[in-house]
Amino acid sequence: MLEILNLRKAYGSHVVLHDVSLTLQPGAIHGLVGANGAGKTTLINCLYGLESDFGGTVHDTAGRAVRQHTGLLPYEPYFYPRLTGREYLEFCLQARGQPVVNFETWNQLLELPLDQYADEYSAGMRKKLALLALLVQNLDYLILDEPFNGLDLEANLLLKEILKRLRDRGTGILLTSHMLGALTETCNEISVLAGGHVQRHYTAAEFGTLETDLLDSLHREKLGLLAGLV
Repeated sequence: MLEILNLRKAYGSHVVLHDVSLTLQPGAIHGLVGANGAGKTTLINCLYGLESDFGGTVHDTAGRAVRQHTGLLPYEPYFYPRLTGREYLEFCLQARGQPVVNFETWNQLLELPLDQYADEYSAGMRKKLALLALLVQNLDYLILDEPFNGLDLEANLLLKEILKRLRDRGTGILLTSHMLGALTETCNEISVLAGGHVQRHYTAAEFGTLETDLLDSLHREKLGLLAGLV
């Protein structure tokens, strides 16, 4: 299990995260939702070790290094220029000391032109290539920052099914998204991050109130204005 306890992160005098605690269990999908600037990406960077100057603890309860068995899909994946999709996949495996495998079976699902330069891909294709690099590594945990962003309808539906099957196989997944439907259809629990705090944890049985609660907390004044207009 990956565990975050009392995580605090500030940039100078600006505090981004205030005593945030959450866990990521094997075989579960934990959703993370919040407005832009709520601290979601900062939390992910702390969990994955891309940020080091923070308070609190981030650890694997089994005693392993988090990055050793955890994959990260960033919000905007970066690819070196003049590197084909296939070469990128090979690089990711070799960087972890893993043998290069046959990508074709997975790529029958994602349908990427692996022999073209990755920096020429569309936004959706880039997201799928970065995801494919994680899928071929057979990792225990995945941290996915807005994985549905930039994907078309077909790819979104396929991704939801992939995530469910990975969960059922025992993979722990931390997932952020602005698409509430994608979260409620795939997650076992959802944490709402607001102002650097975890405002509330929702179990699957409580998802029915999530949208109404978020609308009220984010737009209470505008809802009053709207009531006078419509």
